[in-house]
Amino acid sequence: MSRLPDGVLREATIDVGAITANVRHLRRMTESEVIAVVKADGYGHGAVRSAVAALEGGASRIGVADIGEALALRRGGIGAPLLAWLHAPGANFREAAGAGIELGISSFEQLLQAAAAASVDRPVGVHLKLETGLGRNGIAPEDYRVVFAEAARLERIGKLRVIGLFSHLSNASADDDRAALRVFHDAVAAAASVGLAPPLRHIAASHAAIALPEARLGCVRLGVSIYGLSPFADRDSGDLGLRPAMTLRAPVAAVRRVPGGHGVSYGYDYRAGHETTLALIPLGYADGVPRTASGAGPVTIGGARFQVAGRIAMDQFVVDVGDHPVRVGDEAVLFGDPTLGVPSADEWADAASTINYEIVTRIGPRVPRRQVAS
Repeated sequence: MSRLPDGVLREATIDVGAITANVRHLRRMTESEVIAVVKADGYGHGAVRSAVAALEGGASRIGVADIGEALALRRGGIGAPLLAWLHAPGANFREAAGAGIELGISSFEQLLQAAAAASVDRPVGVHLKLETGLGRNGIAPEDYRVVFAEAARLERIGKLRVIGLFSHLSNASADDDRAALRVFHDAVAAAASVGLAPPLRHIAASHAAIALPEARLGCVRLGVSIYGLSPFADRDSGDLGLRPAMTLRAPVAAVRRVPGGHGVSYGYDYRAGHETTLALIPLGYADGVPRTASGAGPVTIGGARFQVAGRIAMDQFVVDVGDHPVRVGDEAVLFGDPTLGVPSADEWADAASTINYEIVTRIGPRVPRRQVAS
């Protein structure tokens, strides 16, 4: 059976080659410029390594949620264009502007704050975020014209450079997304009427970029798909030609033979039905393994598939391996690339009644990431 190196208690391996290959594949599929989204520490994969891998795959820009994430990427050596779109009330944009970070603008006030951060010879790059029906942040339709007019004026006097117009889709249905797209197109026309003609328009994230070609608009923001995960409930990564980049694994830390009726973990939600072997896995909800997957999360040990027995604790959980020959130190894989015979993040999402995005993003800092390249 496969074994981890001595002294390794838990580990997530990150296949940066998979990220590069996924971006390259998605670029060909969508025939679009790619903004690779590496927010939330690259969906748990590591922001800098994910950005580097995505750029190698042909992404032209990197997207994050907030300025702090963007500045960390600059400090990590990422020189490509960066876009950050979620800001604290009263945020000071000067540091971001000085680092050449492009700002998503969701209100008239943010537009003025961005202009105030411009230097004499360096306008601030902005993407105007439009509310098209999602009900989150973004310039309200009734404010489009006044914001567009002021943005055009500020661009003429050299304070701003309007690089893009963008929005987000709900993915509730194709009809809902097409309705939002119509609102977006009307907004683009309104912007053009006051002299705004930014080079980029982007509304499609992974779901729409793949499933709704008319939403691509020549530029797409790809998040979960670049990490090899499917944004669809009815299609997996293999169906989309994607390779999952993260594998979560740990060594078996203890093995115990117990009689039938023996309780397992807190609350004894699980009791052995007969004499059996229990294997202890040193990963728990403090590491991001969802407690809601207790009694259901899949695990492979030595190529054989089992599931969590009883409750997932803070640092560990138990697997009932029956009479399967398992030893201390054998490798237990929670999820990874299912084409290699291990469970997928989607299976853990099903077990926890959540989505694969959350499974990988919630893996905590106590789990070391080790970069590999396929």
